Amino acid sequence: MIFFKKQLLLYHILFFVFLSSIASNIDAQESNFNIPDSLIHKTPEELVDLIKSSDASDREFYEKMLEGFHKNDSVSAKLYLRLGFFFYRKEDFKRSIKYSNKVHEIGEEQDNKYLLFWSYILNGATFLREGKHQNSFDNYHKAERIAQKEENLENLIIANSGLVLVLHKMNRLDKALEISKEMLQSIDKTSFKNGIDHVAILTNVNEVYLDKKQYDSVLYYANKGINMSKSLDYKEGLVDLYIKKGIVYYYKKDFNLAFDNLERAKDLLEGYEIDNELFPKVKANYYKAACYYEQEQYDRAIFYLCQTMGFIKVNDLSKLPVIQSHLLLANCYFKKKDYEEAHYWESIYVKLNSKYQEDKDKTVDTIYERETEKFEEEITQLKSKESVVSYLLITSVTISLGLLLIGYRYYKKQQSNKIVFLELLEKVKLLELEKYKKETKKSSTAIVIDDDKINEVLKGLDKLERQEYFLKSECNLRTTAKKVKTNSTYLTKIIHIHKGKNFNDYLTDLRIEYALQRLKNDKKFRAFSVKSIAAEVGYKSDDAFAKRFKAKTGLNPSYYIKNIEKLQ
Repeated sequence: MIFFKKQLLLYHILFFVFLSSIASNIDAQESNFNIPDSLIHKTPEELVDLIKSSDASDREFYEKMLEGFHKNDSVSAKLYLRLGFFFYRKEDFKRSIKYSNKVHEIGEEQDNKYLLFWSYILNGATFLREGKHQNSFDNYHKAERIAQKEENLENLIIANSGLVLVLHKMNRLDKALEISKEMLQSIDKTSFKNGIDHVAILTNVNEVYLDKKQYDSVLYYANKGINMSKSLDYKEGLVDLYIKKGIVYYYKKDFNLAFDNLERAKDLLEGYEIDNELFPKVKANYYKAACYYEQEQYDRAIFYLCQTMGFIKVNDLSKLPVIQSHLLLANCYFKKKDYEEAHYWESIYVKLNSKYQEDKDKTVDTIYERETEKFEEEITQLKSKESVVSYLLITSVTISLGLLLIGYRYYKKQQSNKIVFLELLEKVKLLELEKYKKETKKSSTAIVIDDDKINEVLKGLDKLERQEYFLKSECNLRTTAKKVKTNSTYLTKIIHIHKGKNFNDYLTDLRIEYALQRLKNDKKFRAFSVKSIAAEVGYKSDDAFAKRFKAKTGLNPSYYIKNIEKLQ
């Protein structure tokens, strides 16, 4: 499933709130700064407050006023840090990075580890939400090193919380889980214990367990976090954790419990004002709809998905929870045989997903990738069924024309395959003739090569070919080099010069050529499953064999076998 990808989406809301609470602490620390009056008697701190409270159209004016107060001191740096976190929360990542860099410049100039640490944390969080995961990882790692040197356990937990999120995005789940467990073991020694930050760490751990399909662990930490959140009256934490429980029960196919937890999350969203509530709403609606979809209650599923379409904005269309909702909506209409609506929503999904795929960072969210694969496969099957139904509804002339067109294309495809097949048979005959010549020729006819070592290696390769060593699954460049008593680099060069190909192509050619000949001549071998044939010729999976067979011959193994049978 792909669902929540490019930016730091809802299921990271706890870490977002974690940073937000930290930013609030920084705000509190700044409240007593004594900064001289400037333009219109506004202090820099007052200007920061104006920037945060004003409309977007006025912010730039106040920012320019603030620049007039610029000083390379820690007071200015902390004001910039407040603004950096503010714009981070507003998803104005360009400005967030701008102020974070200002903090970093001052921190470097003063060798101020506090400022450097927070500039790395803010950069890491911002890059994560932009989908620049390697940049995010690098910044969190730098923050982690500062915390380790300073022996500041709380800052170490903050940096590691960010690293867990990035590693989760990069599908390095084992490492993310390892760090998460270390944080849980050390949190009792900090002021975070049983607080909002503790809840944030529990939710991060849950993200990893969710992707690893360890659902009992998700429920354990979710319940623990829910109890903490209730005692803290922490609504954001409750929303996130109820949704996580809903997701677990959805995958366990316990739809009543899934819906119960998702409904609790929705009630909280409607009853309280929560920061960045779009994604909790989208996520809750999506999984409610998915529950109804699995129970074939398509109208109810459509109801929740249309709710999502009603409150999203244009800027939200690039975000995966919204994109994923379009796909599920298309599936619902296909199930209802409302093909006009289905094609409409599918076309939007294809456009949005195509744009997303162009822009996304090379990372993966395992749980959402599984979800998308499932629904994309279903929509393909539904579209096939739709074709049959639609043919019955259109006029007889259109049916005839459509069938003629399909028949013509099928005929052309079969003719094309037949030509490829016949050409392939000729090639197999040539291979058999060449093999016969090799087996019957005298040793005196062997090609003479001046370089003794090269000659030795080529003779060794020839011997291995006769022994059919290439059929062994362990056959690779290293083992072959060892067999012919040379090293991998030298063998690569010899094969490139004297065989005209790289080692992988050389090995593939031998295996596929063997398969072609044996399938042609051995009736029992043709009766094997494709998986068994693959194993016989050295491949560990039928997919790998079929892929290389098709690339080499232009035909699927099954087509080749079927037509060979017809000739017998």
